[in-house]
Amino acid sequence: MHYDVIVVGGSFAGLSAAMQPARARRKVLVIDAGEPRNRFAGHSHGFLGQDGRTPSAILDEARRQLLAYPTARINPGRAERAAITGNGFEVRTEDGETFEAARLVLATGVRDILPNVPGLAGLWGRKVLHCPYCHGYEVAGGPLGVLATGPMSMHQAELISDWGAVTLFANGQFEPDVDQRRTLENRNILFEQSKVIKLQENVAGGLIVRLDDGRSAGVRAVFTAPHNMMASPLAEQLGCAFNEGPLGRAIVVDDKQQTSVPGVFAAGDAARLMHNIAFAVSGGAMAGVAAHQSLVFG
Repeated sequence: MHYDVIVVGGSFAGLSAAMQPARARRKVLVIDAGEPRNRFAGHSHGFLGQDGRTPSAILDEARRQLLAYPTARINPGRAERAAITGNGFEVRTEDGETFEAARLVLATGVRDILPNVPGLAGLWGRKVLHCPYCHGYEVAGGPLGVLATGPMSMHQAELISDWGAVTLFANGQFEPDVDQRRTLENRNILFEQSKVIKLQENVAGGLIVRLDDGRSAGVRAVFTAPHNMMASPLAEQLGCAFNEGPLGRAIVVDDKQQTSVPGVFAAGDAARLMHNIAFAVSGGAMAGVAAHQSLVFG
């Protein structure tokens, strides 16, 4: 079946994008493997009207609302190949199904590359966090840690000190210069040079940060800024341009979410360097509207 728009990725950006052409009575297919980036988080915060709900509950409702439109469909597959054709685009899933559309929206997201610290992966999304606007309020008021992953961790520590007393754990990834040390002192941020060898949850629900010299520190939560990579190869297969950011790549888009490849739009974490549910929904809506308008106006 030939669709007007195929959206690859069915999380916040993708469902928001699909809603727009579906409401314009266009045939829309969402291809989604069901692995949203924030599936490790217990609750979502900072998203207007949905604050405190679980990400899965928000997405379940969004899928229900999208599928109320008779021209919308969701395929629970993993898109593994995309190509430009004479009629637009072709997308193939890992089970061999092939779909065609006149326009393509990539809402494929990114994959986090977590620091290699024992215990960290099992705490990701609960006690090891990345975004203070998403999770800071819930852990505010007590001691907090920032686990460095590079020079950007200095900025992260400064920011998070608004939520509590911060210790910046260098972990061999960052060495502040004289001016940065002065900034840390002015913000009352402790700097810990020793390597972090383990994170573990304590009985009170906080974290114990164990150091290689035998010492340990207790914190309510640890923030870190993991590097990330594209969760899907489709943008590269299609020849889309990328921006290189301090933590990873992002697909280049204009103010209408159009990529460097005509007819291909992108939204969500894969298409911006700052990541947030509200940003993803906004970018998805613009991508969906722009994709539809390009069908009308060429």
